[in-house]
Amino acid sequence: MRFRIIISRFVEATSKTIPSCLKTRTMPASSAPDPAVASDLDGAQGKSRPAVAHDALPAFAGGALIGSLGGLVGLGGAEFRLPLLLGLFRFGALEAVILNKAMSLIVVAAALPFRAGTVPFVTIAANWPIILDLLAGSLLGAWLGAGWATRLGSRNLYRVLAILLVSIAGALVFGHGTMAASPLLSGSWQILAGVAAGFAIGVVGSLMGVAGGELLIPTLALLFGAEIKLAGSLSLAVSLPTMIVGFTRYSRDSAFVVVARNKTFVLVMALGSISGAFVGAGLLGSVPDSILLPLFASILVISSVKVWQHR
Repeated sequence: MRFRIIISRFVEATSKTIPSCLKTRTMPASSAPDPAVASDLDGAQGKSRPAVAHDALPAFAGGALIGSLGGLVGLGGAEFRLPLLLGLFRFGALEAVILNKAMSLIVVAAALPFRAGTVPFVTIAANWPIILDLLAGSLLGAWLGAGWATRLGSRNLYRVLAILLVSIAGALVFGHGTMAASPLLSGSWQILAGVAAGFAIGVVGSLMGVAGGELLIPTLALLFGAEIKLAGSLSLAVSLPTMIVGFTRYSRDSAFVVVARNKTFVLVMALGSISGAFVGAGLLGSVPDSILLPLFASILVISSVKVWQHR
């Protein structure tokens, strides 16, 4: 019953994506952005969307809902949080991506120490060649991906996000829980493939504001033969510096002011996500993946259709 309530509330929130995002938010004249800043924002995401006062309770509840959904399938949930930011909380595309990135950074930083109980830091450090291989591509990809996001027009960014949501849906269905008896490649080919995969994951992570675990874990399992628990911890070790680079690149853009304007919202929703992740992790296995994964993928596909239709 609780699971059905969680799903129904999330579907209801994402179903509001089109109408809610088409509404214009207003801001008192005293807090209006500088004309130069507004001009820059116009080029990146359409009209500037000023800050609004979001209540702490909806922010925490939304974060907890997302964290619970992600925890049910062993992920952080940022791919589900993005449609919520666009729909229920009415942020523009670039704003939503930057805020999602900020919250993902907090969630991953909090999750890494807790993973030590499952996979010790010594074991993670022993796999440093894998981490460095992926980082060699993901750091560059994160920087370039964030730069591209700030230069895309509003309509193009919405459409890129829609395509990526469908891609993540496919990764959930076909890549989640993937295991390999042995690495697919070895030697120089494995290194080159790791750099290329890291680059692609870094780009996607920055464009969506996600950690990229739904892509990193299958890559670690298939390309490097990592068992699933180790792959989860290694993905966090790769995600954290990658997100810091993407976040740093976003901080150079005028749209980054959305973080300062909504810092309480970011912290509260991130705390909700962390709390929800623990709840979801506790329920892990209570609902078969054969039901969860197609359901979650369907939610992402429906959300992608709505995001695509933004103007």
